[in-house]
Amino acid sequence: MTNTGFLGRIADDRRRRVAQASARTPAHRLRAALGPPPPAGRLERALRRERPEDPIRLLCEVKRASPSKGVLRADADPVAFARIYEQGGAAAMSLVTEPDHFQGDPEWVPLVRKATRLPVLMKDFVVDSWQLLDAASRGADAVLLLGALLSEIQLQRLIGEARQLGLDTLVEVHDEIELHAALRAGATLLGINNRDLRTFVMDPDNAVRLLPKVPALVTTVAESGISSPADLARLRDTRCDAVLIGEAFMTSSDPAAVLAGFVAAARGA
Repeated sequence: MTNTGFLGRIADDRRRRVAQASARTPAHRLRAALGPPPPAGRLERALRRERPEDPIRLLCEVKRASPSKGVLRADADPVAFARIYEQGGAAAMSLVTEPDHFQGDPEWVPLVRKATRLPVLMKDFVVDSWQLLDAASRGADAVLLLGALLSEIQLQRLIGEARQLGLDTLVEVHDEIELHAALRAGATLLGINNRDLRTFVMDPDNAVRLLPKVPALVTTVAESGISSPADLARLRDTRCDAVLIGEAFMTSSDPAAVLAGFVAAARGA
């Protein structure tokens, strides 16, 4: 299946689910239940390297399955992983909550929120503003927006709406066109994906090539294909602020030991 088909199918599934969920809990009810929005920037501050000699930050993920790899860890307990990540030195954590293709669950967010002080990224395929209200009501610190799925105008609108709710937005891009569109839309936290969602082809050099094109004040996260400390070490001398790592933990019998190896590599040890 082509990426257009892949993304289109997921987006259609999300629209159906959002329509059902918003019929049960309309946006005005979610908004009425929210307190004053917390200051935005919690995830971005946690992931930013202030100086080149600072360690690369680790955004550690819980993902039970993916369309490209199949089931990774069907019984992954997000609360248990939150504790491993926080105790092990992660800067933040990501929860892949999309249910139909990644076996995720939005209910993980409030459970993890109670278990950790780490900023929490709710990683879904956002196709509607309702999902931002839902993320805020569950206690997420940030949401994912996909440059391959959303137009520049949609990105601009969703980034602005998220900020009003106190949410950061990690805007994911894969190529230079998506990168510049995200920047024009106002993205200040950018994820550069080494995997092309159009083909599922992995290019471990993609982030390295695009990083010099990112303005200095934009926080950058390298995503996909970082499976060993050596993969992380090659990013230390770039302007990369953080890396997203998930499958290495999901497929390990000792994720705490794997995290210790990444932490050492992030420090240049």
